[in-house]
Amino acid sequence: MSRLLTAALSLCLCAALAACSSDKPKPTALESITPQIAGRSVWNARVDATPFVLMPSVKDDAFIVAGGDGSVVALSRDNGSELWRGNAGARLSAGVGSDGRYAAVVTRDNELVVLDKGGVKWRTRLGSLVATAPLVAGERVFVMGVDRAVQAYDVQDGRYLWDLRRAGEPLTLSQPGVVSAFKDTLLVGQGQRLAGIDPLRGTVRWEVAIANPRGTNEVERVADLVGPAARAGDVVCARAFQSAVGCANAQTGTLLWTKNTGGAQAIGADAELVASADGSGRITAWRANNGDLAWTAEQLLHRDLSGLLVVGRTVIVGDFEGQVHFLDRTNGKTLLRLPTDGSQVIGTPVVLGNTVLVTTKKGGLFAFRPE
Repeated sequence: MSRLLTAALSLCLCAALAACSSDKPKPTALESITPQIAGRSVWNARVDATPFVLMPSVKDDAFIVAGGDGSVVALSRDNGSELWRGNAGARLSAGVGSDGRYAAVVTRDNELVVLDKGGVKWRTRLGSLVATAPLVAGERVFVMGVDRAVQAYDVQDGRYLWDLRRAGEPLTLSQPGVVSAFKDTLLVGQGQRLAGIDPLRGTVRWEVAIANPRGTNEVERVADLVGPAARAGDVVCARAFQSAVGCANAQTGTLLWTKNTGGAQAIGADAELVASADGSGRITAWRANNGDLAWTAEQLLHRDLSGLLVVGRTVIVGDFEGQVHFLDRTNGKTLLRLPTDGSQVIGTPVVLGNTVLVTTKKGGLFAFRPE
């Protein structure tokens, strides 16, 4: 199947799934809580987000963020002040990846644009649509299309280095997938498989299946890995769309465990806990070392939850009303709730030092410091 047709089917699949979700149960009313931990909003900013899902990148002491209008901005972790600003010159189809100096984005015209401290350094045309933020690492830029083909370019001059294309399912998701770095290995999600790639040659070192889809048709068998993946030491955990959550040892290339569970948003994890929200908003946490059930929480059912972040003593998640919930990592109870701008929290919260950044559908960037 051609890349163009695959991309078209990817977009159709997402549209079909959105249509199926239009008749939703009534969101659970928020419970009254007495805050059990201290936490506050320390700064906020705004970029153009319509209709682009923001994807912040965390490097050094700055959050690197991109807006749908093509803007790319570095914001100080401490106070949100602007460190530098650039523009790709066109509206974006994917988020931003950065190594702290270079930032890479992809436009709706399928152009990969690399900026150096805000100034455009080079651009090149890609052969497929892109929904996943590029990865900038090791003097290279890695890009994955919606067809799950991966390409590598030299960060200095845009020189094409290699292309990895593998046979897979005819349908793929047009939403962010998994592209991340682990030591000297590039980690990518291709279908339901997490693969370790040699970043110099583009060859596969190992792969593990996070899910084993068993649907009766192509739509039901879609189980692409949803990004971003969560890493703690040698362990990398990810969600397979509407199928499973699992963890692998990226050093040895072995699957540690997998659990069948629905859901379409990114999971959160650290060295001890893996947390996931299913399609109904039920949050489930497992022990990271063996996959044993830790707890479940149902106080946020049908609230269109964002991806999750596990940090410190909390599991952090946003909802459709812009509320950010800080749950107790030991039992899932709500410890703290903080508002944003009233629009849906999108993407996945990210953390840099003691600061957590969440993004909203209106383009709001809200920095919090929980206890």
